[in-house]
Amino acid sequence: MLKWILYGVLIVGVGGSWLMYAGKGAESRKQLEKITALKELGDDDPEGLLPDMEKKLQDLEGDKTVNGILLTFLTAGLVGTVLVAHVIPFMADRVTQSVYDSGEVAEKDPMNEARSLVAQGDYEGAIEAYRLAAAADPLNRLPWVEIVKLQKDSLEDPHAAIATIRLALESQEWQVNDAAYFLFRLAELYDEVLGDREMAVGIMNQVITDFPQTRHSANATHKLHEWSTGVSSSKPVVTALSEAEILAAEEAEFLAKMNQNQPG
Repeated sequence: MLKWILYGVLIVGVGGSWLMYAGKGAESRKQLEKITALKELGDDDPEGLLPDMEKKLQDLEGDKTVNGILLTFLTAGLVGTVLVAHVIPFMADRVTQSVYDSGEVAEKDPMNEARSLVAQGDYEGAIEAYRLAAAADPLNRLPWVEIVKLQKDSLEDPHAAIATIRLALESQEWQVNDAAYFLFRLAELYDEVLGDREMAVGIMNQVITDFPQTRHSANATHKLHEWSTGVSSSKPVVTALSEAEILAAEEAEFLAKMNQNQPG
């Protein structure tokens, strides 16, 4: 608002100075015409008007000069303000874009957008953003994991979470660690959320069959032993909980890299 008031004052000042400058110029011309006409009469100046007329002309020319200087300063101020406030920043921005940009519109990062939507409480919108992230980076399991987390915890819809995991597993050929994580997460949902131990046991047996002689097979075997005996072993082994801890570490690493890539 203050900027526009300044523009208004400068414009009024320039306009007023121009009117005064033009007015003094017109008066000077008329006075010069009177003096010229009087001089053409020769010595016929019985009343001695010529000296006063010439002095008045000098005064008019002096006023005209002052008004011209004022007009110049006000015009320079107006032009300079417009240049500094609008033209120079615009040109600098265009030059910067031409030097550093490829001319392409920067694409939004779906993962960043999804996390922003989560912070706003728009869980459905966040899920759609995570789906876009999964489509853009098919080998990254993090978008799928975040969708499952939102469906289970925020939307309280474990059936949707289970459907998401099954869709993720069927969408492509995952690396062993990724596929095993999804299966452990699926078994956890069936056992701890839906109370379907039989389905969870079947999934653990699938892990043993699909990934023999791996830590995932050992984890599944240990979990089956716990379920069959009803007693958790105090022996420090890697269980399904450790699968979640591994994911948490990967997520932390991903976020650290993302923050490093953001402009300061």
